[in-house]
Amino acid sequence: MDWSFDETRPIYSQLIEQFTFAILSGELSPGEKLPGVRDLALAAAVNPNTMQRALAELERSGLLYTRRTAGRFVTEDAVLIEQVKIETAQKKLHAFLDEMKQIGFSSEDLIHLLKKE
Repeated sequence: MDWSFDETRPIYSQLIEQFTFAILSGELSPGEKLPGVRDLALAAAVNPNTMQRALAELERSGLLYTRRTAGRFVTEDAVLIEQVKIETAQKKLHAFLDEMKQIGFSSEDLIHLLKKE
């Protein structure tokens, strides 16, 4: 994974986004075992507590799960992954549309631009 962080936002939330993207894009496969918290924190150059916080949130969302004594794994729930993928796309699309409206594009202008592609 590419561990790059924006200094203006909390690192744990960026870790959540990076893991989510890796799961949605298939970089992390369903059922794949993750390295331990300390190894992940070392690779990302973050505090282990920060990494633990991000992973715990991903477990609450259902994208990760823990098997006692075996470690953390990516969910195998294809329906959940697809649902999160759609929700993520909708959020990004709404943010894009809001930005385009702020600079003066109407929905019709954007449709016209997309049809040119």
